[in-house]
Parts: sequence; structure tokens; C-alpha cells
Amino acid sequence: MSQHYYSKNPQTKSKPQEWTYTLRGETFRFQTDSGVGDEPSVEGPILDVGCGYGPIGMAIAKAFPQRHVHMVDINARAIELAQKNTVLNGVENVSVYESDGLSNVEQQGFGAILTNPPIRAGKETIFRFYEEAYEKLVASGSLWVVIQKKQGAPSTQEKLQELFGDVRVADKKKGYFIFEARKV
Repeated sequence: MSQHYYSKNPQTKSKPQEWTYTLRGETFRFQTDSGVGDEPSVEGPILDVGCGYGPIGMAIAKAFPQRHVHMVDINARAIELAQKNTVLNGVENVSVYESDGLSNVEQQGFGAILTNPPIRAGKETIFRFYEEAYEKLVASGSLWVVIQKKQGAPSTQEKLQELFGDVRVADKKKGYFIFEARKV
């Protein structure tokens, strides 16, 4: 069996690292090590749906320079800002373009798709994102969803379970859930 981040006792050589990231005025310090989520375990490009001005997609692209990150949003201003921010930060392994959900995403075979869904767009729109994401992922690829409990986390978890069959709560803090739905 190949090694991956959810192996109980990873056999990869330990290589501890620490990194910091500032987002919206908050500085976060992280410690990581080989075999502990330090690399998306499934090959393929990465997609950031609803990228806004680009902080998440750019952080992923910088962390994994050998991977290509697609960053999409329906908001033209967000796209313009994300494009400017990738240039400002020297992030080159990205494609930033407009898309309503995944409607303009021609690429197939994503290893990971990330989203903080637009709750106000309605459940029908959000569930369509999840369905489209499932189709765009490679086998064993993951959809990562950040969502508040009071804004639909229970129904999202139920829908993801129905679609993917393999859903876990990756983290839960202050009313926010991070779900990982793995395509089986």
C-alpha cells in the first residue's frame, strides 16, 4: 500500500518544518512534517472555486510549486484582483478565470478542489457545485468544503455523503466545519 497522509505511522523520512501565514490581519504559525498533510496525496491540478481576491489559491500554489492551481470566481472584480495579486506575489503556477461554479472549467482530473461555498446563492447552486466537483475529480481526489454550521453544514455533510460516500470532518472550530469528501 502506498504512503499517504492518513497512514497511521507514515514511513516517509521525518523532515519537520515551520511556516507562518498572515490572512486578514491574523498571523498563523504552523508546524508540519513529511507524511502529515504536507502534500496533496493525489496527483493532478488543484481548483479553488470562489477564489475571491485569491489568498487561498495563491497560498496553495506557493506551497506546492510543482502543482498547477486553477482559481475561479463568478465576480469579475474578484477575478481582476486575484490576477493582480498573483502578479504582485510572483505566483506563476496558476490560472485565474471567471466561472459560475465549474461551468467554465474545462480541465478534468483535479486532485483536489477547495471551496467556501456562497451560501446566499442557495442550496440548489451549492449542491450543483458539489455535483460538478465530483465529476471533475480523479479517483481518490478530494473536495474540501469550509462551511458554518448555522449556514448549512449538516445538509452539506449529508449531500457530500450521498455523492462521495467517503466524508470526514477534517476540522471544526467556532461553528465552522471543514469537510473532506473523497471520491471513491
